[in-house]
Amino acid sequence: MEIAKTYSPKEAEDKWYQYWLDKKFFKSQVDTTKKPYTIVIPPPNVTGVLHMGHMLNNTIQDVLIRRARMLGYNACWVPGTDHASIATEAKVVKLLADKGIKKADLSRDEFLKHAWDWKEKYGGIILEQLKKLGASCDWDRTRFTMEADLSEAVIDVFIDLYNKGEIYRGVRMVNWDPQGLTAVSDEEVIHKEANSKLVFVKYKIEGTNDFVTVATTRPETIMGDTAVCVHPDDERYKHLKGKNVIVPIVNRVVPVIFDDYIDLEFGTGALKVTPAHDINDFNLGQKHKLPVIDALTADGKISEAAGAYVGMDRFACRKQIIKDLQEQGLVEKIEEIKNKVGYSERTDAVIEPKLSMQWFLKMDKVSKPALENVLNGEVKLIPDKFINTYKHWMENVHDWCISRQLWWGQRIPAWYDGKGNTVVCKTKEEAIKLLKTEDVKQDEDVLDTWFSSWLWPITVFDPKAIRNGRTMQMTILNYYYPTNDLVTAPEILFFWVARMMIAGYEYTGQKPFTNVYLTGIVRDKLGRKMSKSLGNSPEPLELITKYGADGVRVGMLLCSPAGNDLMFDESHCEQGRNFWNKVWNAFRLINGFEVADVKQSGAQKTAITWFENKLSEQLEIINDHYSKYRMSDALMATYKLVWDDFCAWYLEAIKPDFVDGKAQPIDKATYDATIGYLESLLKIMHPWMPFITEEIWHLIKERDAKDCIIVAAWPEVKKTDAKQLGEFEVCKEIVAMIRNIRAQKQLSPKEKLELIEKSERNILILIELVIKLANLSSFSYKKEKVEGAFSFMIKTTEFLYSLSSNINVEEEKIRLAKEIDYNKGFLKSVQIKLSNEKFVANAKPELIALERKKQADAEAKIKALEEQLSAL
Repeated sequence: MEIAKTYSPKEAEDKWYQYWLDKKFFKSQVDTTKKPYTIVIPPPNVTGVLHMGHMLNNTIQDVLIRRARMLGYNACWVPGTDHASIATEAKVVKLLADKGIKKADLSRDEFLKHAWDWKEKYGGIILEQLKKLGASCDWDRTRFTMEADLSEAVIDVFIDLYNKGEIYRGVRMVNWDPQGLTAVSDEEVIHKEANSKLVFVKYKIEGTNDFVTVATTRPETIMGDTAVCVHPDDERYKHLKGKNVIVPIVNRVVPVIFDDYIDLEFGTGALKVTPAHDINDFNLGQKHKLPVIDALTADGKISEAAGAYVGMDRFACRKQIIKDLQEQGLVEKIEEIKNKVGYSERTDAVIEPKLSMQWFLKMDKVSKPALENVLNGEVKLIPDKFINTYKHWMENVHDWCISRQLWWGQRIPAWYDGKGNTVVCKTKEEAIKLLKTEDVKQDEDVLDTWFSSWLWPITVFDPKAIRNGRTMQMTILNYYYPTNDLVTAPEILFFWVARMMIAGYEYTGQKPFTNVYLTGIVRDKLGRKMSKSLGNSPEPLELITKYGADGVRVGMLLCSPAGNDLMFDESHCEQGRNFWNKVWNAFRLINGFEVADVKQSGAQKTAITWFENKLSEQLEIINDHYSKYRMSDALMATYKLVWDDFCAWYLEAIKPDFVDGKAQPIDKATYDATIGYLESLLKIMHPWMPFITEEIWHLIKERDAKDCIIVAAWPEVKKTDAKQLGEFEVCKEIVAMIRNIRAQKQLSPKEKLELIEKSERNILILIELVIKLANLSSFSYKKEKVEGAFSFMIKTTEFLYSLSSNINVEEEKIRLAKEIDYNKGFLKSVQIKLSNEKFVANAKPELIALERKKQADAEAKIKALEEQLSAL
């Protein structure tokens, strides 16, 4: 069969992906005769488009699912998207604004219609993009977190937890996003270092001309001050007991209060207390019964309650109030400082602490199983370095603010009668019955997006299971749940992973998954996180067009150990492309062999036996890497097995010689063995490079419609002959040394050399192989010295060779002298270590034996080199 000189990735990708879909190779159904292997995709936001983080995460998932499929599991990878309340609502609001429509001018139902229209038009883009990567998801199972039955499950959970007393409503200090106009949880606040001004403001002591100085980075909240607080043991302020101070700008008289919360060493030791705008101030206010003045509006402007600067943006006010205070002589000094400022993860707006009526989930009891089962190993975090971080967070977890001031999401099923009565139930009809009035109104807020996605491993299989409780009667859920592996990012370990565990134990009594593989962050080669704003994030689909999906998959995973950041460079994808090109050329070479009734050579026979052992040895290593989730190591072992062992050594050993410019035929036994090895290697490569492996699989021979590599059986590890592997390694070292000598001495590769091993052994089976690979005229064994020969050492064995008379003797003497000096230096370092009594007394016996072997090898090598120098 004529094979194209170059592989066409796009053609193969389009052809085989559609073929896999048509043959339903991705589809999974309950089959009690097969063990399931399940992954649920971390649902990307419907607002999302494919970025490098998605590429990394989903490639790892696809590698795991494809290998499981080949291992005979009923592999099920469930895809889907998240409704992403804040992000999606922001997109829709902007879309409407571009059309001149304000959200405030629409009814809730009208706005939601626009949101659903947007979702239907744009919400599936990222899933289609994942197909280009080769993601082998069961697309028939695609779910969306706001589907009717998934939303109903969310409402059921809210009602259930409310009835259990775990959900409550109250005024609390929350993280307020003035741009998104909603509360966000602690985990959705990103703290960044910022340059700030620490302003030292003077508060006049009532009835005197004296002042108390306080330091603040937020002078725009001064109008909300209701006290100044000092430590009761602070000698500087004991005279202020029972006194008042006057708040600048608004001239409000407020008390000086005393509390040991104050840090005597920080700032001036005096604190302005603004209960509406700081959680610690709020707690002080509650304790000392201070009034609360909210100086900011929901959208971050100065409120009427502030009494000054009304309607001004908070940051504009900050600048203006500093200027005004300076003009009044009330600024003692200003220091430039660096401090941490909280930003909304979704909108990047600076977060404001704000008192607000919200719904909360108590976390103290429900979170316990999620902590216990990570600490006892029932759920494994990979790498385990994240366990301590997880433990710290879970032991210090706060109640979860689960309400959001949005319209896009699951609406909170709470109803009010206007008389202070509240009921929680599913429908308005139920609420009317319970409240005994027609005049009922549903809560305007929706639930936090994570309150739906924490149910994801359950509801993607059976949303009704939530109502059925822990009985696990539903066949689908009982079969697929708990899932096996979750692949996600460390930054959502608490947002999502911990909460899925909480929901899993609460509603099934079981863990939602066994292993959590935590990827690193994709960064550029300068170590910066990739982002559109920095312009350092390549377009994934463009990379796929340029390097092929297989090249990008390999490039992403060659350098991405679990939990560690990936320093991405496009050259990695180039390396991936070179890999599939190497595989393609190796196949073309094999395919071009002419099979005839010829005798198998000793070199071919040796190579076949060696590679059978090598394949099994490396397959065991690769399997071990997979079992420990060392994905990059598994890929690198696969890469070396194919590139080095198969292409560089095996094919070179078995390929027929050229005679008069024409390749000689190959015997059928060698050809069949080579095709068998190629098929095994294609299987091992398939999870990493699904497209080219399927293409070559079908080019090897005609196959049945369902005889595809995607469902081929994973190769089995066989018994290996360690002695034979060791002998071949010596053979490789000899060949490498001869090739190095040719390069050093500028000898033609075609010039045949005579090689003598100075020993009494005679491994005939290796002789032919070394002669072929090193292009020797002969390879023999002799114990006696050979006059005028050059030599080299491999371990403790000396090898001799003769060169033509045109070798520069003086240059050779200089080279040998340098090599002797180097080896003497090495020997000295080993001897120093062995003469160290402390080392010898404390080191393991095998380590001491290794050092002594190094000493013996170095001494033997120096002796041989000195003899060679003497002969010259």
